[in-house]
Amino acid sequence: MSLHLLGLLCLVVVAARRAGALAATTLRVGYYSETCPDAEQVVRGVIRVAMAREPRSAASVMRLQFHDCFVNGCDASLLLDDTPEMTGEKEALSNVNSLRSYEVIDEVKEALERRCPGVVSCADIIIMAARDAVVLSGGPEWDVRLGREDSLTASQEDSNNIMPSPRANATSLIDLFAQFNLTVVDLVALSGSHSIGEARCFSIVFRLYNQSGSGRPDPHMDPQYREKLNELCPEGGDGNVTGGLDATPRAFDNQYFKDLVRLRGFLNSDQTLHSGGVRTTRQVVERFSRDQEAFFDAFVTGMIKMGELQSEKKGEIRRNCRVANDPHLRALRSEF
Repeated sequence: MSLHLLGLLCLVVVAARRAGALAATTLRVGYYSETCPDAEQVVRGVIRVAMAREPRSAASVMRLQFHDCFVNGCDASLLLDDTPEMTGEKEALSNVNSLRSYEVIDEVKEALERRCPGVVSCADIIIMAARDAVVLSGGPEWDVRLGREDSLTASQEDSNNIMPSPRANATSLIDLFAQFNLTVVDLVALSGSHSIGEARCFSIVFRLYNQSGSGRPDPHMDPQYREKLNELCPEGGDGNVTGGLDATPRAFDNQYFKDLVRLRGFLNSDQTLHSGGVRTTRQVVERFSRDQEAFFDAFVTGMIKMGELQSEKKGEIRRNCRVANDPHLRALRSEF
């Protein structure tokens, strides 16, 4: 046996043992305390630099957790690029021209690979980066439970079937979240992620000019706010122009809920939580508009619960978040 092949087989055995240990381990705080002790510090450092370079990246990075975890669990399937054999999730209806900052996750992964090669999963990076984006925007801090594996594949079809439209109403959102054992409070709190970030005019022009095919604007909109949005998003204008999701789009606070109470929600799927005729969501919105700490506490609970949605499929620790590891190495690993 050549030294090259022997070395390769040794690497495969190590990878197999690591994968086996990962599969048998439940998520826990401090998962990398021995294998990569400063993993969380590395992630936060990269996110801080990215936000200084482009403030919008905070919201973009945070949203990755939502769009990854709801589709077959938190497994970084969202990050996989298309291949000749697989159409990934980046071009799904809710993601294309919407999700951004994939390169920030690449930067985090590269920094961790230099520090601890082959140890920290891309799925865990998404969870840590989302938390850090919130904290660095003025939001709450929490301990993240880690130990996820990365998926070997992705599904654009599943993403299209699961992720809600900006036109979604409160009832459909409640039903969607219930499928993942997430409560009405979880739904409203996690919708508060729109405390930071922007969205495109494309997502709201129907509210301004043809709500529900009526040929009229959404009646649940403050007139002065509608005038402002009409200027930002004129009928027939550039759908890629963006506007803040609330009045303080770079600060993680409860302004989002105050805006909903004032009928100043940007997206239909946001305003419907207060104006959609569902008493339970309306009550939670109003409570969070008065009590920022209550919102923060519920948001942390929701992020933890959502972050523990798991895939039942066997995974790996990707060396590059955009591609699965070499299939030949996986085939050899499976023999040990």
